[in-house]
Amino acid sequence: MEPEMEDKTLELMCSVPRSLWLGCSSVAESLCALRCLQSLPSSRAHNQNMTVMEPQNHSDELSPKKTTVFKLGNGVVSGSRKRPSQGNFEKEKDVCIQLFDQWSEGDQVEFVEHLISRMCHYQHGHINSYLKPMLQRDFITALPARGLDHIAENILSFLDARSLCSAELVCKEWQRVISEGMLWKKLIERMVRTDPLWKGLSERHQWEKYLFKNRTPEVPPNSYYHSLYPKIIQDIETIEANWRCGRHNLQRIQCRSENSKGVYCLQYDDEKIISGLRDNSIKIWDKQSLECLKILTGHTGSVLCLQYDERVIVTGSSDSTVRVWDVNSGEVLNTLIHHNEAVLHLRFCNGLMVTCSKDRSIAVWDMASPTDISLRRVLVGHRAAVNVVDFDDKYIVSASGDRTIKVWSTSTCEFVRTLNGHKRGIACLQYRDRLVVSGSSDNTIRLWDIECGACLRVLEGHEELVRCIRFDNKRIVSGAYDGKIKVWDLQAALDPRAPASTLCLRTLVEHSGRVFRLQFDEFQIISSSHDDTILIWDFLNVSANGQPEGRSPSRTYTYISR
Repeated sequence: MEPEMEDKTLELMCSVPRSLWLGCSSVAESLCALRCLQSLPSSRAHNQNMTVMEPQNHSDELSPKKTTVFKLGNGVVSGSRKRPSQGNFEKEKDVCIQLFDQWSEGDQVEFVEHLISRMCHYQHGHINSYLKPMLQRDFITALPARGLDHIAENILSFLDARSLCSAELVCKEWQRVISEGMLWKKLIERMVRTDPLWKGLSERHQWEKYLFKNRTPEVPPNSYYHSLYPKIIQDIETIEANWRCGRHNLQRIQCRSENSKGVYCLQYDDEKIISGLRDNSIKIWDKQSLECLKILTGHTGSVLCLQYDERVIVTGSSDSTVRVWDVNSGEVLNTLIHHNEAVLHLRFCNGLMVTCSKDRSIAVWDMASPTDISLRRVLVGHRAAVNVVDFDDKYIVSASGDRTIKVWSTSTCEFVRTLNGHKRGIACLQYRDRLVVSGSSDNTIRLWDIECGACLRVLEGHEELVRCIRFDNKRIVSGAYDGKIKVWDLQAALDPRAPASTLCLRTLVEHSGRVFRLQFDEFQIISSSHDDTILIWDFLNVSANGQPEGRSPSRTYTYISR
């Protein structure tokens, strides 16, 4: 600021009554008023155009009921919203309002715009404060008043839990809309539909029957779902903590193989576990009682791989055949004879099946029905046994003892690319979306981007061949010939900035032999081993002191090493 202007500013500040500055609601408003004063051509002009109306005594100057007003040429700047009228203001105001009311809406808007343009910034602030509450609309309250409750409920149904809690506190009408709209119930239903962890908890804790179309005669009130939500969050936090800290309940199935021991493959659901054994048999176990329900025989070699759905079990064996069994009766429905050596792995989905073999080939099959399965194409390119395959609608992915992963088009069966990086043969992989995770006899796990073929991360920690691997959205779980199962943080592994030392969350040590196969979900890991056992690692039903809840004494809590 120039010295001359600074002197004028000080002079003006001294000449303006203190009540003006006390009347301003903020420093910004005070500065705005000062700028209005500074905009006059000279201090003499200030004295000519400014009329100061001061209180009668000094004590009134500080009273909130009194207000100082000063005129600046063609305008009035007030220190507060209310002020005493001056001169003929009231009469002139009435005349202006009468004229204003006679104009059309367009003329009224044009006049107000012109009027506002002649005001200073300080006055604009007061007008803005006056208009802001007038422009706000409580549409959640207004919609039900017009019979549009469903729209108000639909709007609030998009809120998350924290926002829904806040919305309930706005007013009684908002609380009524949330309660009558059962919005806490709808929030929980949305989570169950989209998150497998929520879905699993709803089934295991049996509150799923109160969701969607109620399967109970009585419908719980909204308050039930409101109180249920934080309990679910607590359960989820407990499960996550159990995974991080390695707290679990262990159940053990002794397979008691007749001759050679070892469980090469398995798959499970909520009711059963189906396992393929080295002794050529397939055993079906009750998941609750752990009793053997059925034994399927027919293969003349070890059962190396299997997969089942609601209709059939498909198995591959070292006898070079693929057999299709009825999942309920155990009857053999079909036997496929194509490969020249052991069938090492297979996958089927949506009418397509892919098998791979020690004979270095991959067979692609069309499955019209369990009894109508025809060979579509044989894929050749690997230079050693093909140990594992996986596929979706876009790609077939295969891994081999030749140290490579090959990608093929699912629709055309044409070769796409090779992923190179492992230093020794590859024993296992899983493929989903763009991510491939593979395990190798070089003792490492690699993460790949299937579209560009880049290796995203190498995980080190196992001391022997990595035999089996699975991943979901949060974790990678691997099993190896060192008898250990490792749990890795998938999201951290995909972050190139994450230190390698932070990637392995837990190492689970319980098997006394090589780990051949594992599968896991949000609540458990189920693994099989050369030691002829199947282990169920339960991260849900664990008490606070680490002892299993409601389990027999033979099922013990397992020590976890890092």
